[in-house]
Amino acid sequence: MKRHPTEQIRNVALIGHGGAGKTSLAEAMLFQAQVIDRLGAVEAGTTVSDADPDEIERKVSISAALLPHEWGEHKINLLDTPGYADFMGEVVGALRVSDGALVVVDAVSGVEVQTERYAQMARAAEIPCVAVVTKMGKEHADFEQAVEQIGRMAGVQAVALQLPIGSEADFKGLVDVLTGQALTYSDGQASRGDPPAEMADRLEAARESVMEAAAEADDELTEKYLEEGALSADEIRSGLRRSVLAGKVVPVLCADALARIGVDAVADAAAALLPSPAERPEVKGTNPKSDAEETRPPSPDAPLAALVFKTEADPFAGKLSFFRVHSGTAHSDSNVFNATRDSKERIGQVLVPRGKQQEAVAQVPAGDMGVVAKLHDTVTGDTLCDEAKPIVLPAPELPEPVLSVAVTAKTKGDEDKIGPALNRLAEEDATMRVSVDSQTRETLLAGMGDLHLEVIIDRLKRKFNVEVERGTPKVPYKETVRRTAKAQGRYKKQTGGRGQYGDVWIELEPRARGEGYEFVDKIVGGVVPRNYIPAVEKGIREAMERGVVAGYPMVDVRTTLYDGSYHSVDSSDMAFKIAGSMALQAAVADAGAVLLEPIMEVEVTVPDAQMGDVIGQINAKRGRILGMEPAASGQLVRAQVPLAEMFQYATELRSMTGGRGSYTMRFSNYEEVPDHIAQGIIAEAKRRREEGER
Repeated sequence: MKRHPTEQIRNVALIGHGGAGKTSLAEAMLFQAQVIDRLGAVEAGTTVSDADPDEIERKVSISAALLPHEWGEHKINLLDTPGYADFMGEVVGALRVSDGALVVVDAVSGVEVQTERYAQMARAAEIPCVAVVTKMGKEHADFEQAVEQIGRMAGVQAVALQLPIGSEADFKGLVDVLTGQALTYSDGQASRGDPPAEMADRLEAARESVMEAAAEADDELTEKYLEEGALSADEIRSGLRRSVLAGKVVPVLCADALARIGVDAVADAAAALLPSPAERPEVKGTNPKSDAEETRPPSPDAPLAALVFKTEADPFAGKLSFFRVHSGTAHSDSNVFNATRDSKERIGQVLVPRGKQQEAVAQVPAGDMGVVAKLHDTVTGDTLCDEAKPIVLPAPELPEPVLSVAVTAKTKGDEDKIGPALNRLAEEDATMRVSVDSQTRETLLAGMGDLHLEVIIDRLKRKFNVEVERGTPKVPYKETVRRTAKAQGRYKKQTGGRGQYGDVWIELEPRARGEGYEFVDKIVGGVVPRNYIPAVEKGIREAMERGVVAGYPMVDVRTTLYDGSYHSVDSSDMAFKIAGSMALQAAVADAGAVLLEPIMEVEVTVPDAQMGDVIGQINAKRGRILGMEPAASGQLVRAQVPLAEMFQYATELRSMTGGRGSYTMRFSNYEEVPDHIAQGIIAEAKRRREEGER
């Protein structure tokens, strides 16, 4: 593949709902560009994009695929992204390094929820979009309805640049609105001719809409259009492109990837209407030494600034880092500086994907993308740059995981393998989180949804031969007391030789929530010798950690040691440690022990239509509504909800809102568990203890 100047590069994200036809369209574009000599199919698991075994098995895209190809004088770096919400992080990363987007809409289903969401993300990033209505050959395909829905989704005018010839099974081509020519297809090749006579009125109306959209590009075109009522073909093309780049209009195309109808026109539109890196604003970043904001121009001669947007583990090449060069040039066999990690990296051979193979290249200039293997410290979101001119570019703002499960090894021999294997997978997937709960000692795996977690667990087995079982995480309850109580702990044991004796009196009292534990020594007169007091405190602390009521740690209490007695021969550290533990247990029985549960601060973004359902469900989960306010895509509901009620909320919210709802959650505080719920938790803890003793 030859080197292309920045002005001839197009970095294009292919976005849309799962099943809309993105991967089939990408495959057809590669075939038309002669990158591949055989057209693969999603159902057969033979596409270039979906090469991962998990993608082939499930017949869905899981990760973004970089598909560079030449189209005329241009190089198009196509990023085929997943459509399912579980893999949204891949879409975020792809949009972060794209200059334009092809929004793919199913001609039958129309605009679906993830299409809306990803189009909103593109609009927020000020990425110009062109829409493609695919699957035009399917039964019930409706191009006009799709155009109308795209306009509502985009919030700007959607104009059809093409009109379909025929419909459903009779779909055989399209009419180019700008030229008025008909393109009919046979085996992916277009024949030009005159449009059907019966389409004359529709064609005239469509051309008028395109002309109006082009006229809005600037005042001069608007004035000419108002005065003369028409624009030349060149003026329409020029004005339309400027309107697209300004985000004022979304052109709409029609295609059928499987029949290879309109695929060439999609590539033409991507090259002609979407911007080059040179037409985008200069990239902004932060100087890690001064924290000052700096910019870098999209010039191959400027200092290097490249963003790693994706990491992948290749069974043969090792860790692969996908990067976009925003400024300067990345060379093979060179040294670069990772400004994010403050470390040096050695770049070996720079590669670009070419079908299912990789092609070695000498360099990747500004605006282009490449891949390098075996970087030591670099992960997704890091900036590679010139050490003399360091800069940290903004990393993709990845969504937080919404669903957590506890994972345990199926066999004892795999217990030590789980952590390292999950950490290796986390290098590839920045939207998964791995942690160990310090209280429950469970290994927790968090992801974007059920499907996401299934894929991670399958990869554990396939890549690392580690099999795990998943379960609902334990809630890290805690214990405390409501009132003050005093109690004695007296440990006396006589044996044939030296005995054991320790005797203490303590006062147990509650503290304010979050104040933690305090031990107070009020011993006077040496009734408990000074050398035994640390043992008393240790016994109390260990009893608190084990829990008294249900086996959960006790918090937010003060214990005061104020009296006791000792034996000059039989007393020991061990005896006073046991006495302290006994005293705490006795005091808790009279101090009104209660369970505490973690309360989460939850923010739910929900469409207006489902507002009542969401609030009702939060109330049913023992939640408290804190407030509501307008959001970009509906309403934002702020609430506090017990963690115990939230483990399946991601799935429930997705089902309730048709996938349009989203939420974030973070820890807020601990509160008392209602008595009727606490009784069940205590009974279950007692049952587990009895089973363990047996």
